[in-house]
Amino acid sequence: MSNPEQTLGVTPPISTTLPTDAEKRQTEALLKELRAQGTFESQAETDKRWAVLADLQRITDEFVKRAAQEKEPHNAILIRDARGRIFTYGSFRLGVYGPGSDIDTLVVVPKYVTVKQYFDIFPNLLVEMAPPGAITDLTPVPEAFVPIIKFEYSGISIDLIFCSIQSLRQLPDDKDWNLNSNNLLRGLSENEVRSLNGTRVTDEILALVPEEKTFKLALRAIKLWAQRRAIYANIMGYPGGVAWAMLVARVCQLYPKATSAVIVRKFFTIMLNWPWPLPVLLKNIEYNQSITRVAVWNPKIYPSDRNHKMPIITPSYPSMCATHNVGRSSMAVIQQELERGVQISEEIMLGKRPWKDLFEKHTFFTNGFKFYLTVISSGRTKEAQNTWSGFVESRVRVLVQKLELHPSIALARPFNKGYDRVHRCKTDAQVEEIQTGNLTYMVKPTDTAANGNAKNDSKVEVKAEIKTEDGVVPEPAVPVVKEEPNDVVHLGTVPLKPEDNSVKPEANDYNKDKVKLEDIPEKEPELEIYTTNHYIGLQLVEGAKSLDLSREVDDFKAMCTSNDIFKAELMGLTIQHVRNFDLPDDVFEPGETKPVRPVKKKKRMAEGEHANGPMAKRQQMATAPPTIKSEH
Repeated sequence: MSNPEQTLGVTPPISTTLPTDAEKRQTEALLKELRAQGTFESQAETDKRWAVLADLQRITDEFVKRAAQEKEPHNAILIRDARGRIFTYGSFRLGVYGPGSDIDTLVVVPKYVTVKQYFDIFPNLLVEMAPPGAITDLTPVPEAFVPIIKFEYSGISIDLIFCSIQSLRQLPDDKDWNLNSNNLLRGLSENEVRSLNGTRVTDEILALVPEEKTFKLALRAIKLWAQRRAIYANIMGYPGGVAWAMLVARVCQLYPKATSAVIVRKFFTIMLNWPWPLPVLLKNIEYNQSITRVAVWNPKIYPSDRNHKMPIITPSYPSMCATHNVGRSSMAVIQQELERGVQISEEIMLGKRPWKDLFEKHTFFTNGFKFYLTVISSGRTKEAQNTWSGFVESRVRVLVQKLELHPSIALARPFNKGYDRVHRCKTDAQVEEIQTGNLTYMVKPTDTAANGNAKNDSKVEVKAEIKTEDGVVPEPAVPVVKEEPNDVVHLGTVPLKPEDNSVKPEANDYNKDKVKLEDIPEKEPELEIYTTNHYIGLQLVEGAKSLDLSREVDDFKAMCTSNDIFKAELMGLTIQHVRNFDLPDDVFEPGETKPVRPVKKKKRMAEGEHANGPMAKRQQMATAPPTIKSEH
């Protein structure tokens, strides 16, 4: 923890006033509300996380020993001293994780261990050394820009990335050893630097706040607010977890003595009035370093950096912009939400409203827009869809940027999560219906939790871009057991023949009535289709009567389907226009009101004027919705 008396940040504090009793009471109320909202997990669940990390450390040490033995089988000293290290980053390392959160994890190894060995040895070693059945959904993704192995360990989701330190023959035998030294970046490629910087940035953030406890509670509140208001997802053009953490940390620097409740209140005011594109910095950027070739964020040199609308800069060398995906529409939405936050937090601090009002759910579907586009990616296998939907998701913001340039569109807001659906059908014609948005064949989800089958908040922030030769994620290293669908009928329950009780067999007719395989009615084979829908809300400029988006849609589809990932026999991509009253039921939570089709009211015509006269035509023009052409 940093010294509270130390000045942190690139400017002096705004205020060092000590908190009042009322501010302390509001912080206690905030903590109570966050607990009521379920943002904290039990101590038993936290202990389980640490036990899993201890197992991963043990497995990592064995992995490095086997890699050393494979590299130099006769070098006993190298094998004896071989060791690796497990580091965490993201919400777990920041201390703001909650129930169901994944653990972002990094494996650090000496220079002689290769990424090929990581994928050849580590997956099998996980299954071998973990308790029986502990490892599920094991998916190595070597083709990702940052190579990653995804799996669940005793029900805890793990994203495990890899980095080999080229400047170290062996890792130090020191439990306090960390990754803070810039020299560890020497000889690393850009993806290796990014792997290492996840932990480095997280550690730097914690070192640059005056009081960790105050920071963590305030960050929990802002994180929950951003998730509830659907403005939390880097891949969709909103700040991700690290970016929100840096914003909260900057406010902590400006009010080093404040309580968490005051930090939350000041957060909204300061960020609403921040003079973008002035960058948010937690410390001065380190330039003139020759350690790595990875570019340091510098708008004076790089035109792309000058285009960043809301730059939030990571503190660790080499500094990068964590919000390069933020566009015009997403920034406008963030500003709207900050304005709302200012109003509500002011009333909360005055005792006029409870904290729960700040965390009310968004109205994206219930009262957000009249018109939506839905981007539908589809796959004929689960593996193909995982690859394809991830790629399409990473490109949705490109479509949003094209929509923002359309003269009839005032705002194009992407929803921050996709909706995964499973469908069962029997014909290719029905497959085509599914691919164009028909939900008639959708399998109803058995999970009735809030947000149904929407992607989990804790998963949506980072999604690796996968580039494979055949467009299919490699098969898991261990077999995956799929649950049978509810409507599968086992042989033991199938009636042998249609009901016919007119003649009962005699006892000596046993052989005649033995069950024959051909007597069992065959179930017509079903096709299982997987889809992911991403929704974009459209706000049209005043007076817009029609909207032709065929060019934007065609360009987007061409960009996606021209990638090597796309396989026409396995994957599909369509974009549909949807009115708010035609949105599917599963985007609404229980208790929410779905928009209904407006009823056209008959207006009284002027006395003596014919129904087809000028008045009727003017009324028709005034009430007719704009025509949107986008179906492809």
